[in-house]
Amino acid sequence: MSQLITADLVDVDLSADTKEAAARSLAERMVAAGRVTDLDAFLADVAAREAQMPTGLDGGIGIPHCRSAHVTEPTLAFGRSAQGIDFGAPDGPADLIFLIAAPAGADDAHLTILSALARRLADSGFTDALRAERDPARAAALVRGEAPAPTGAAAVPADAAGGATPEAPSATDGASAGPEPAPFRIVAVTSCPTGIAHTYMAAEALQRAGEEEGVDLRVETQGSAGFRRIDPDVVAAADAVILAHDVEVREKARFAGKPTVDVGVKAAINRPAALIAEAREKAAHAPAAASVDTSKDPAAAGRAPMDEDAEGEGFGTRLRTWLMTGVSYMVPFVAAGGLLIALAFAVGGYRISDAPSVAEHFAWGESASWAALMFQTGQAAFGFLVPVLAGFIAYGMADRPGLVPGFVGGAIAVTIDAGFLGGLVAGLLAGTVVAAIQRLDIPPVLRGIMPVVVIPLVSSAVVGFLMFVVVGGPIASFQKAMTDWLGELSGANAVLLGVLLGLMMCFDLGGPVNKVAYAFAVGGLAAPTDGSLKVMAAAMAAGMVPPLGMALATTVRARLFSKAEQENGKAAWVLGASFITEGAIPFGAADPLRVIPSAMAGGAVTGALSMAFGATLRAPHGGLFVVPLIGSALLYVVAIAAGTVVTAGLVVLLKSRRKQAAAAPAAADTPAGEPVSA
Repeated sequence: MSQLITADLVDVDLSADTKEAAARSLAERMVAAGRVTDLDAFLADVAAREAQMPTGLDGGIGIPHCRSAHVTEPTLAFGRSAQGIDFGAPDGPADLIFLIAAPAGADDAHLTILSALARRLADSGFTDALRAERDPARAAALVRGEAPAPTGAAAVPADAAGGATPEAPSATDGASAGPEPAPFRIVAVTSCPTGIAHTYMAAEALQRAGEEEGVDLRVETQGSAGFRRIDPDVVAAADAVILAHDVEVREKARFAGKPTVDVGVKAAINRPAALIAEAREKAAHAPAAASVDTSKDPAAAGRAPMDEDAEGEGFGTRLRTWLMTGVSYMVPFVAAGGLLIALAFAVGGYRISDAPSVAEHFAWGESASWAALMFQTGQAAFGFLVPVLAGFIAYGMADRPGLVPGFVGGAIAVTIDAGFLGGLVAGLLAGTVVAAIQRLDIPPVLRGIMPVVVIPLVSSAVVGFLMFVVVGGPIASFQKAMTDWLGELSGANAVLLGVLLGLMMCFDLGGPVNKVAYAFAVGGLAAPTDGSLKVMAAAMAAGMVPPLGMALATTVRARLFSKAEQENGKAAWVLGASFITEGAIPFGAADPLRVIPSAMAGGAVTGALSMAFGATLRAPHGGLFVVPLIGSALLYVVAIAAGTVVTAGLVVLLKSRRKQAAAAPAAADTPAGEPVSA
């Protein structure tokens, strides 16, 4: 295995002036070193990660990073910019830029080193040394921890990341003139979408702030290198909890009943002292019964998130969170199963669905056998869609105890042909039933068997009864009526549905509304009809429009957009063509009142035209790369192009009018005869 960073991966005079140009410059060094196989595809992955959340950190640091199939081994490139580059940090441009590239299957040893580096970036001695170093080889050695470390910056140890931080010494360690009060105790969890950089930066920031505040603070980092759970006794003794995360906290029920500060991971990086103060405040006003020793009460370990303090959250917000949890776990099954089925049709034709089981007949030299293998494997993956959806909706509501009744309810929904809608209802029922059981006052003698026997048994029986006898039949009838309606879609009805799908796919650029429309479309692929295939085609086409429209707008009227947006527009071509609606997020965040209505208008046009043209799609993803598998492919591309032009035209028109309106007062204030500056 090569070194994580070498001299040829260091640029101490980085000349780029935008974050996209900086990423490209450093990525080109990775390509030259044989660490990245496809420059543009890798940069698209970097841009997609950047679209989720800016990677700029306080202190003049930018950490663009991603996991990518185009990376051969974990790699780090470093660049130093004299003028600074905007990575979205609150305190201004970054002059230290680290491009972190992790392969899709990166080994834990290298990810541990990457994680430890992320922590060291919070050390001013380490960053000052990097700013002063002129020799690329010595800069690389400093990053690797091989050069003499400046004061306060430790070398990168192999065990510096991947689990809980080392326990801080107690305030009573060593000789003492007398008893001292126990310090305020906090346990924290940090996690970010990629689990490489922000996770560990947040942990280090909290740890340092805890030391400065005299707080005993233990952090569990749930990153790419895995995580080691904080000792249950430490959790039980904690006075408060800080959860700094952008993805779901694993085993969150361990902290049930504790005063909790729940924020995004960047809040822990930018204002750790404020979070500690907030934790103290919540603990001071928490009821005495709030502390629950989950290590001694197995039933408490199964308490549901819906039982926790949902301060500031209404039922609608929590319902959306539960549904999105189920959808997020379902999507990988959609991608795996749907693309396998699409490949099977591409190799063996649509009649491959009638092939005999490959367990009974498989010929190594026949393409039809390979096509049948892919089709039947994809069908098997699709068979999990509804149970996984239901199981993880229940999981979002009630944590692990909700999984068993959720999966059981989802399986029943499949059995009685209640479909996708049945899975939604089953998941909500399972979570509600488990939460109700957990609220009961259980005798101590039964608490030990509650999570493993009583809750799964009772909840599964109740959900089974409700699904089979009470609500399953009506849901199945409604699902059949809806399926029949989709199968008979034609004319105005189909076009109106296409408009609605287009509006939903573009409303929040990859957010919950987008995911609801996408999940509805994918649900029809489990039992495909002509109507459900049209729905899938319309949903994917509309979802491609926002990034493609923004890319076109930045191309034809670049002067209306900032330099950063112009660079984002280049990446948006690839993201849009790949059906990654999130590629339009940077534009929507910067100017939502003009970008989002324009995107919705273009999506509605594309959805309507796709339906009107009768385009069909059997693959749940892939964008323009699966056009050969689309029915009426040429007209499908026309529909996408039309929506792209509408979105680009509207956003250019709206931005132009804003610019004219801003210039009008200046013109009115200019004395006669004097020119108005452009």
